[in-house]
Amino acid sequence: MSLQMVTVSNNIALIQPGFSLMTFDGQIFFFGQKGWPKRSCPTGVFHFDIQHNHLKLKPTVFSNDSCYLPPLRYPATCTFKGSLESEKHQYIIHGGKTPNNELSDKIYVMSVVCKNNKKVTFRCIEKDLVGDVPEARYGHTIDVVYSRGKSMGVLFGGRTYMPSAQRTTEKWNSVADCLPHVFLVDFEFGCSVSYILPELQDGLSFHVSIARNDTVYILGGHSLANNIRPANLYRIRVDLLLGSPAVNCTVLPGGISVSSAILTQTNKDEFVIVGGYQLENQKRMVCNIVSFDDNKIEIRQMETPDWTPDIKHSKIWFGNNMGNGTVFLGIPGDNKQAASEAFYFYMLKCAEDDVNEDQKALTTSQTPTEDPGDSTPFEDSEEFCFSAEAYSFNGDDEFDTYNEDDEEDESETGYWITCCHTCDVDINTWVPFYSTELNKPAMIYCSHGDGHWVHAQCMDLAERTLIHLSEGSNKYYCNEHVEIARALQTPKRVLPLKKPPLKSLHKKGSGKIFTPAKKSFLRRLFD
Repeated sequence: MSLQMVTVSNNIALIQPGFSLMTFDGQIFFFGQKGWPKRSCPTGVFHFDIQHNHLKLKPTVFSNDSCYLPPLRYPATCTFKGSLESEKHQYIIHGGKTPNNELSDKIYVMSVVCKNNKKVTFRCIEKDLVGDVPEARYGHTIDVVYSRGKSMGVLFGGRTYMPSAQRTTEKWNSVADCLPHVFLVDFEFGCSVSYILPELQDGLSFHVSIARNDTVYILGGHSLANNIRPANLYRIRVDLLLGSPAVNCTVLPGGISVSSAILTQTNKDEFVIVGGYQLENQKRMVCNIVSFDDNKIEIRQMETPDWTPDIKHSKIWFGNNMGNGTVFLGIPGDNKQAASEAFYFYMLKCAEDDVNEDQKALTTSQTPTEDPGDSTPFEDSEEFCFSAEAYSFNGDDEFDTYNEDDEEDESETGYWITCCHTCDVDINTWVPFYSTELNKPAMIYCSHGDGHWVHAQCMDLAERTLIHLSEGSNKYYCNEHVEIARALQTPKRVLPLKKPPLKSLHKKGSGKIFTPAKKSFLRRLFD
């Protein structure tokens, strides 16, 4: 095993915990950036180009018949082939978090439709499901099994938001384990059926799954309800009989306790488990080899990589499988230095470089690292279109047109500022308070002057008021500027009460003249 540091030349801020990598014909592609895709990269999918330990993110394009793919974080992904003999594969993407912390329940199918030396064009199709549709979730896995000449997706685990009836303002974004149901998904016809297996008692998230022909192996994971990482190993076998499939589960010995690990394949019958956690905020520094022999699984420890001091001392790490026995790892930067990067990145090679093409095939579901609790700020989405703008990456430097400045700087979005003299938001102890954010303060924009962001909590705004002001285009003024705003308002003009002139008391042309007594009475009446 060899560990090498990777330098990122552009758009380093896009690589955050929860991203995913896809491998097509030896090329690696990245999606799951920190915010909504900008116009300079409307797809949000980048070519992950690493040469000589130097990484460059290059935007890609979608075909005109593609749907929109949100920048999902912590989704379940896997490769899908029409049959085991098929060479061309697609990627299945299910679930995940959107940048404003909503959970997705959609299934997307990614495939390459055009490829040349400078540009790869993807087609992204959204699949509608009927039957027992899996609820929106993240931190789960999806795999494809093959039996009797047919294929089926197997979805398991993950986390989801608490039921709406149990959600309160203080616990609006609290998550819970999904029920330990196994879903069989037919990608061709869009059907989904759930199975309850007695061996699966706990809902597990951020586990490892390996698909082998008609079998899926579930290893490790974290139970949020019990706050444990059980050393369980499950074998789920699917027999795609004509009519109703047969699904059975067996508990196997020899499991390991780990969550949020990264799985990479080194050869046809061997995988390597890298990273993960064995306890809360305690990384698992050992690696394991998972080998198969005649449908028998064996897990054993392997030689530990020469971890750098930065990796050893960091509290969190994250990454994803690059294929070909290589793992991409990231750790937080040193915040003590003013010019330090947000994250540092490494490549861990678990296999030799002379791996043949058959061994490069990626057949497992990959789950990125567990959510470390650092959610991204809410960013306004821009209109997504497949116009000429999406195909404007022409010329010798077509991929370099992405401008990192298009992404909002967290230091300027106002989340961690002191918004007023009485601001009492502690960035170190903040807990969710409003439903508009997961773990950062709900904010609203004060329209005074050039405008500035203020914390809704500091302004003592009720959640209902905050949502009302955010829905429309009304201007809002914080407590410090509300009096100034009122002084700028022009009072409504009140029209004076009109009194009829005395001469109108004599009707012109009537020939009738009022007596002095009648004139006096009419004056009192109108006065």
